[in-house]
Amino acid sequence: MLDLIKYIVETFAEDKEHIEYNVEETEEAINVTVVLSESDMGKVIGKQGKIAKALRTIVRSATPRDSKKYNVEIKEREEA
Repeated sequence: MLDLIKYIVETFAEDKEHIEYNVEETEEAINVTVVLSESDMGKVIGKQGKIAKALRTIVRSATPRDSKKYNVEIKEREEA
């Protein structure tokens, strides 16, 4: 499933080298946090969040019924 998320995010992002994928597994779900640079945030989220919503819908529908639920969160990289 992470490959599907990476494929979709990297289709829209321009700064592909600086994308981070943090995966945290809990008892109920698998949380995937995508960390992007500021310039890619708008491209990946889309107008009014349409691309991000579509990404979550695709991941939800591609997840088998008997497996854990996937949660996808998109964050901006915090510059040090």
